[in-house]
Amino acid sequence: MGKSSQTIISEIKNFMAKWEGVYSDWYVGIASDPRKRLFDEHNVNERIDTWIYRLAISSDAAREVEDYFINVLGTDGGTGGGDYDTKFVYAYKKTSYTIE
Repeated sequence: MGKSSQTIISEIKNFMAKWEGVYSDWYVGIASDPRKRLFDEHNVNERIDTWIYRLAISSDAAREVEDYFINVLGTDGGTGGGDYDTKFVYAYKKTSYTIE
């Protein structure tokens, strides 16, 4: 079941707060297949890297979360991707080998 944009923002902010660093150390995006996007396309290591994803109630809610993290908090990422079915929001802490 998808979550509201406010719930996802809170959960991801709390997750990020557990790790040292600033918001610009993170990349936030949306995807219909977050595992493929994280581990295949961004080269995030599933076992040792810091990552999270959440299912939003709608594509609009996912885009609202993405916009907030990128344009308000200053994470890395780019808005406008995905399609009408894109409901997952993901975030990962960037490393020297991740692909933004």
